[in-house]
Amino acid sequence: MANTKKYGFSTRAIHIGEEPDFREGGTGDVVIPIHLSTTFARKKVDEPTAGYEYTRSLNPTRNALETKLASLENGRYGFAFSSGLAAESTILLSLVKPGDHIVAFDDLYGGTKRLINQVFGNFVFEVSYVNAVDPKNVEEAIKENTKLVWLESPTNPLLKLSDITAISRITQKHGIVLVVDNTFLSPYFQKPLDLGADVVVHSSTKYIGGHSDVLGGSVMVDNEELFKKIQYHQNSVGAVLSPFDSYLTLRGIKTLALRMERHQGNALTIARYLEKHPKVIRVIYPGLESHPQHALAKAQTAGFGGVLSFEIVGTIDDAKVFLEKLQLFALAESLGGVESLIELPAAMTHSSVSREVREKIGISDTLVRVSVGIEDVEDLIADLEQALG
Repeated sequence: MANTKKYGFSTRAIHIGEEPDFREGGTGDVVIPIHLSTTFARKKVDEPTAGYEYTRSLNPTRNALETKLASLENGRYGFAFSSGLAAESTILLSLVKPGDHIVAFDDLYGGTKRLINQVFGNFVFEVSYVNAVDPKNVEEAIKENTKLVWLESPTNPLLKLSDITAISRITQKHGIVLVVDNTFLSPYFQKPLDLGADVVVHSSTKYIGGHSDVLGGSVMVDNEELFKKIQYHQNSVGAVLSPFDSYLTLRGIKTLALRMERHQGNALTIARYLEKHPKVIRVIYPGLESHPQHALAKAQTAGFGGVLSFEIVGTIDDAKVFLEKLQLFALAESLGGVESLIELPAAMTHSSVSREVREKIGISDTLVRVSVGIEDVEDLIADLEQALG
């Protein structure tokens, strides 16, 4: 369990889970050690030492991370996985069975849709994709066998928002579990558990790790029954985060608050610059007054994040020329690192989604997604200017 309320966010990001051990035999480490042992010896047959038996089940370094993650989301329980998709897979294995039905946002990350449709589709559960911008669409899609509602807010890459509180009232009324992917905002800017969600999932590769050097996924819950179900499958399936990657993620979290503020400041400045550029058709960023859900973003979140999308004039070939002329923005998938990344969803992150489906939900051939880093914003704007020119 995590101490969720005693300290502020930045203090918890640094201290929770890594309190120095002053007990007899303890060393007072300020930073949790990397516990590489795969198994743990005991003096008595029926008494595991400090609860540790085998590192897949529980590891001291990963336990420190999971405690910290739970605290940052204001939950009681946290889980660390080997990737975001491993985290999502474990949620589905834990909470859905053949014959069940899922309602999901139609603008989900392409990898999540592939997981649901192609991988778990073999387990014969139903899924209905809806535009969850309007909570009524979610409620209308619910059936007698609906067990799960799956949201991203903001979505990838169109940055659509769901009214999490309104949808949670619907799921609670029907006895359905609400899962929210909080990757884009991190727990610094949004806490879905506080808004009524039952399960929060992250690709911790992104903002939580923050340095593009560690793959991971995380799940946070506040409900003990859900905790026991997910814990069982985390141990049984075994897609856990390694001790070394847990250490790297713990290290990244310590600067999460500082990084998120800089990501947001740079993103807002660039979004306003792009809005005025003659070669840009539209800019999508919740921090802009032009975003159709700007009011909801202000009410539901403590900030707008570091990801924005924009559509440029021309064809997909024009978009490719623009992207390939950039010098500071790395042309790469992923997001949330200290460096600025840029990509073309139609040809990269969402290439597994058919063109018909992409166009239906608004992902055009010239839609560009940017993960704005923490560089000097003047340098980033100059790079965009030369490439658009």
